[in-house]
Amino acid sequence: MKLERQPVVYILASAYNGTVYVGVTSNLLARIAQHRAGNYDSFTRRRRIKRLVYFELYDDMETAIAREKQLKRYNRDWKRNLIERENPAWNDLAVGFGLEPLAPVSGGSVGPGTRPG
Repeated sequence: MKLERQPVVYILASAYNGTVYVGVTSNLLARIAQHRAGNYDSFTRRRRIKRLVYFELYDDMETAIAREKQLKRYNRDWKRNLIERENPAWNDLAVGFGLEPLAPVSGGSVGPGTRPG
């Protein structure tokens, strides 16, 4: 699957059933790397939101942006249901694209999406 120059709407999470972030990009792997590196002082950096739990591919950026805006309006339960339809354990899908697995989330209970190592 080609992910460079491919419009993508994505959802990141801090952990299983954790804080979520909806974004749009034309280079998913580069954007996830930016989130993981914490390059910007942002909501995702402050909340440690780095786990790719859902994404949708689009043919053009205009449609992807419209979908991102729609998803941002969804309430938390709708977003959770959308994620769990495709990824019930909230696994980090970026690992399947060759990115390194994230370290387990410290503190609190460990859910299915917080695999070690």
